[in-house]
Amino acid sequence: MQDDHTTMPPPLPQGTVEPVGSVADIAPVPRISMQAFCETPALLDAVQEAARDRRMAKAHVRAHPGGISAALEFYAASPTPNLLIIENRAAPAQLLGQLEQLAEVCDPGTEVVIVGHANDVLLYRELMRQGVRDYVVAPLAPMDIVRLVSDLYASKRDTRLGKTFAFIGARGGVGSSTIAHNVAWSFANTLETSTVLADFDLPFGTANLDFNQDPPTGVGDIVSAPDRLDETFLDRLLAKCSDRLSLLASPSTLEKVTDFPEQQFEQVIDLFRASVPVTVIDLPHHWSGWVRKTLVDADELIIVAAPDLASLRNAKNLIDAVRTARPNDGPPRLILNMSGMPKRPEIEAKDFADALSIEPMSVIAFDAETFGNAANSGHMIAESAARHDAVQAFDDIAHALSGRAAGRSQKKGSLPPFVQKLLQRKKAS
Repeated sequence: MQDDHTTMPPPLPQGTVEPVGSVADIAPVPRISMQAFCETPALLDAVQEAARDRRMAKAHVRAHPGGISAALEFYAASPTPNLLIIENRAAPAQLLGQLEQLAEVCDPGTEVVIVGHANDVLLYRELMRQGVRDYVVAPLAPMDIVRLVSDLYASKRDTRLGKTFAFIGARGGVGSSTIAHNVAWSFANTLETSTVLADFDLPFGTANLDFNQDPPTGVGDIVSAPDRLDETFLDRLLAKCSDRLSLLASPSTLEKVTDFPEQQFEQVIDLFRASVPVTVIDLPHHWSGWVRKTLVDADELIIVAAPDLASLRNAKNLIDAVRTARPNDGPPRLILNMSGMPKRPEIEAKDFADALSIEPMSVIAFDAETFGNAANSGHMIAESAARHDAVQAFDDIAHALSGRAAGRSQKKGSLPPFVQKLLQRKKAS
């Protein structure tokens, strides 16, 4: 958890970025049941704390005291979960004997992980021979447990889960959508990474205009027919913006209100995570259950602000709101946009950063003409003004969010399945 009172480093120059924290590499855990039988209060507390992490939101977790003896008694009359974690401090011979008893009450498909207190290679080999999924040595921190569970189920997936990056403006009119769209373009064209841009601003979204697209379907169809949502259906809703960039557009109409349930877009984001390396989510500037959940569940949250007092206050409120729900993640990323607007009093970037205890990952200068021309022509800045300083800023942001050093692009390989099908269909037409 971040400490709000730490000494801040000097302000970063414009266009520079900060590295991604290691917890950003931990994938969300699928819907599983998990129970832990702990012999020490330390592990019991760690499991309970891990269960509150956002990556464990779909898992049903229970922690019990008592170790393997308590597990044997409990499962004599109860079904076993998908994942069973057992802490053991007994001698190896006693543990192996109790595991034989546990095997008699374990349901097929239950994975067993042993948490031991001895770094014993021979014990590890014998446990693996008996079918135990893993043996780890205490002590374990909460995020060690989250990573353990995530890695266990990640090894069963056919493909590596992609990352989601949610962009939201600290207030209306700060250019959050413009930044999100151009960063998505950098992911796809500079980093050569298959990317989906999802415009979740249903009534007022601009992604279709910014990319000069007129898709007949999009997010509106997901809202209208959620029971039809699967990979094939989602494939049909995507519009091609470039070889590696696809767009899930908003309907941009006022025919329906957006008072959705909190879980409204959870399934579509899961499908993107399983199929595409990068998903950029353009969120509207309003506060609702589904917006909050999307922010909390995203791998990275990026707040776009202007250097003014309203943005500072709202950014602080956003940071405080999500920090409570993301205690094991780093703070949200901050981008200061429209810096240096003529005749407008501004809060200096250093003062802005000091007030939030977050350094801006990028400061983008105000340029109404360049950005306005690009928007009106349906192009990204890299297409309409390739030498503009903002192009490098967008590339730097994409590199920082990806965790890769600037200047390195992803090795070319096969595209994710439904993106590949989309491109083939477009070429055929």
